[in-house]
Order: sequence, then C-alpha cells, then structure tokens
Amino acid sequence: MAKIVLGIGTSHTPMLNAPVGDWARFIERDRLRPHLTQEGRPVTYEELEKLAPPDVAAQLQPEVFADKHQRALAEVERLGAIVRNARLDTLVVVGDDQKELYDDDNMPSILLYRGETIRNVPLASHPGPDWARAASAKYFEKDQPRDYPVDARLAEHLIARLMEDFDLSCANTLAEGYGEGHAFGFVHNRLLAGTVIPVVPVFLNTYYPPNQPTPARCYRLGQALRAAVESFPGDQRIGVLASGGLSHFTVDEDLDGRIVRALRAKDARALVDLPREQLNSGSSEIRNWICMAGAVEHLEPRRIEYIPAYRTPAGTGTGLCFADWS
Repeated sequence: MAKIVLGIGTSHTPMLNAPVGDWARFIERDRLRPHLTQEGRPVTYEELEKLAPPDVAAQLQPEVFADKHQRALAEVERLGAIVRNARLDTLVVVGDDQKELYDDDNMPSILLYRGETIRNVPLASHPGPDWARAASAKYFEKDQPRDYPVDARLAEHLIARLMEDFDLSCANTLAEGYGEGHAFGFVHNRLLAGTVIPVVPVFLNTYYPPNQPTPARCYRLGQALRAAVESFPGDQRIGVLASGGLSHFTVDEDLDGRIVRALRAKDARALVDLPREQLNSGSSEIRNWICMAGAVEHLEPRRIEYIPAYRTPAGTGTGLCFADWS
C-alpha cells in the first residue's frame, strides 16, 4: 500500500522572500491593513501599538533582525533538502487560497485539485511598493507561466475516498490567466527549487467566514487523508506539507507555544480545542498545520524550530515555524 512517510510544516510569509534590510519596511503595509488582537478583536494599527509587549523594541534591532532572518532562511533550506531527498512519489500540499483563485461568489471550504498539471504564472500586478512587490514575486515564475505536474490519479482516489465523510469541492483546471496562489507557489519556487515532484493541492478556506473548517474538522481531514492514501494500491512514498502560519499578523507567542507543544507531544486534543476566534486573518493558516498533523500522527516529529519574527513597534510580524516528521 502507499504510505505517508514525511510530514513538513513551513511558514511562507513574504518576510522569507525579502532581504533582511526590508523587514523594518513592513510597517508601511502594516499601518494600512486591518488587525486583530491576540484575542481576535478588530483593532487599528495604532490601537495595536498600545497593546504591544513592553520589550518589543528590543526585537526590532538590526542585529536581532539579522539573526532571525539567517535562522529562518537556514530552516527553509533544511526543509527543502529534506523534501528533495525523501524519494517522494507525490507531495500533498495543504494550503489556503486568499482570493487568488476563489472568491466570494464561490468559496469552497475544502477543495482538492485533480488536474494533470497546475499552473504557476508570473505576478502581474501588486498594490504595494516596489520592495513588497519584489518579495511577493518570488512565489511565482519570473518570465512565463509554468505547468507543474499533479498526481491526478492519487487525487481522484483521495476524492473518492474522502467523499464518504466530507463534502468536497474539486477542480481539474484553472481559469485562463490564473495560477496557483502563494501558499503553493512557495513550495514550488522556494522549497522544491527546481526539483520536480508531483503534487496534490488541497485548498482549505482558512481565511474567510462563514465556511472556515473547524480545527476538529481539519484534524479529521488529515486523518482521513492518511487512511485514503493507505488504501491506494502500490508502494508509493507520499509526503504531506502544511504551507503557512503560525500566528500573524499579530505575533502571539502564547498561541504559537501551545501549538508547538501540541505538535511535539502529538496532542490532538490541544490542536482541535484551539479557540476559533484566534484562528482568523493570517493566523487562520494554523488550520493547515492541524490538517497535516492529523495526517502524520503515525510519524515522529524530528525538529520544530520556532522564531517569533516581530517587525514593527505594534508587535506585528509572523510566528515563523519550520518542522518535519518522519
């Protein structure tokens, strides 16, 4: 039977695509975007600044930025090498779509992609400054679209098995001119870095109410993915990767610490009991990790590296996390 032999969790923030000198510039965008407190209450940037940790200024020094940037990029390289050297036949990628492909007129809660290929297209436009555009562009192809292979046969099998317990959406193509979103582009252009491994993209609507899957449903989906993989004929080696997270745009070290401890202890209850009000905005991508954790509960965590990457006096940034199971 096919087996899940590898689990990967990785942040995919533009901070990982930007030079360290640009980390302080994220304040230009954070001042304009809506924010949530650590409890999930809407606030402005100015209100959030009043709630920031008293020692946040110490986190914004150039030498601290440089240390965290170096450590984070080393983790991206480490995970990339693990994936590239794992002799995988297929990589199941669990990510979210932030209205890059699916919008309010049709927002699937859970979607499996079953086309023969999935396209990545160069970034056409970006509302932010040039430095932010350069960071976002690294998720995508530079010059022309590229079609990446999809394990359509495994995808069809997963859909058939998962439909016994989940009402899934599925797609076998993308609209003309559109390509995969940044959660999936990060995997192709940063982690795989030219290595070709067929993927099965799993889209979770982590971000947008009212049909976000609950933490418990995400975990059960991961468990069901594993069972479906193990019923697939053959001896294929399958990896499952969660793209995104942890807390952002407000860094929440307490929430992130609970998640990291739960992942290390394989504590499913702690993951499914996470408060939903804390899993919104960027922090909603924690759902991708919960799904992956359900799929790899038979594996052992090898390394989980957490880096609270603050970038402004308001405590905004990303709880960077990089982890592998085997």
